[in-house]
Amino acid sequence: ALADAVDSFERHLRLERNRSPHTVRAYVGDVVGFLDHLARLGGRSPADVDLPRLRGWLGRQRAAGVARSTMARRSAALRTFCAWATTAGRMPADPAQLLAAPKTGRTLPAVLRADEAERMMDADPDAPEAVVLRDRAIVELLYGAGVRVSELAGLDVDDLDPSRRLVRVIGKGSKQRTVPYGIPAERALDDWLRRGRPELAAEGSGAALFLGVRGRRIDPRAVRTLVHHRAARVDGAPDIGPHALRHSAATHLLE
Repeated sequence: ALADAVDSFERHLRLERNRSPHTVRAYVGDVVGFLDHLARLGGRSPADVDLPRLRGWLGRQRAAGVARSTMARRSAALRTFCAWATTAGRMPADPAQLLAAPKTGRTLPAVLRADEAERMMDADPDAPEAVVLRDRAIVELLYGAGVRVSELAGLDVDDLDPSRRLVRVIGKGSKQRTVPYGIPAERALDDWLRRGRPELAAEGSGAALFLGVRGRRIDPRAVRTLVHHRAARVDGAPDIGPHALRHSAATHLLE
């Protein structure tokens, strides 16, 4: 009964909730860990789950030194599982409604100053012209539109609307949104599409907007690497990745 519940819960997350593969793996792993604890205490089905057992398992995790962020995720996984099991008729009532979520410590991410961001845009690497044009277009779009690295890597050429300076992105949960970008990003993208992309395009390029040196769609890891290297060329700038560019864009927009 417990194994069947895990399988059904995994399908619920993947097909009905449309959660990312990473979230599905993490939540299912957390639930399996708890249900193993439940089975050791004599539980044989989801109906045997109660609040003391939920709290007991989380207490063991805390005593073992599990990070607060991981504790918060495991609490969320248990609440999601119990809510689903109750709706599916596998539990008579939801025992996790009174399960408190531990607060995670939050720190502000490192961000660039506006002048550092400007210098980073101009910090072209020593590389072939096509790569220089691509890298400049990438950092200009990451900063100018505030998109996530996974969203940027998944862009196709047709996702751009140059006439209105808009880009269509597919975000978390496969949700689509349209984001504006500014004139510097427009110029960088135009240079990349006219002069850079044709140099790197190959048979397997397809419609991908940004390409790696072998002509395939660029990998998010390559984007993270080029952002780190570009930031390192700016004296005094913090060591940042693409997500920090997203935070920098939001900070400078508020300012």
